Amino acid sequence: MRPIFVVNNHGQFNHLIHRKLRDMEIEVAMVPNTTPPEEVAAGCRGIILGGGPSLERAGNCAEYLDLGLPVLGICLGLHIIATARGGAVGPGSHGGYGGVSVEITGESEILGGYPEQIHVWASHADEVKEVPAGFTVYAHSDICPVEAMGSAEDRIFGVQWHPEVSHTEDGDLLFRNFERICEE
Repeated sequence: MRPIFVVNNHGQFNHLIHRKLRDMEIEVAMVPNTTPPEEVAAGCRGIILGGGPSLERAGNCAEYLDLGLPVLGICLGLHIIATARGGAVGPGSHGGYGGVSVEITGESEILGGYPEQIHVWASHADEVKEVPAGFTVYAHSDICPVEAMGSAEDRIFGVQWHPEVSHTEDGDLLFRNFERICEE
């Protein structure tokens, strides 16, 4: 079975995402965000766009959204999805990294099995300010109106929080849901 690719966007947590999936016995490989899109398309069954310092260092990530593969964006990965699809990202009102209570408000495959409220760890230095056309908001918090969004039709999803860190409640479930989407 082809692996899920974790795209390294120069963020400190990309290796944690890779390790989390490996520990969950999900076939995974990490690739740099400069990998040509045709190599990504031929080499994997799904893509996780990891976090990183800035949209300016996102390499070929926007092109990966057009490969017809399932995509999960985490933090900066969410921002890449939003901007590439016509949405907008800007500074968050609360910035920083820490715990947040997130309310899940939309029905979605990616958040299936979660209760209505979960506690996560997230960075809100930047966040989605305008949701792209065709995308649905699946979760929000008191400090961020777009904690999760997606396009079920395109199988492209993103979360503001970091499911790979131990402080996030049941982060494994998000990865299991994504793995299931990649198998469809």
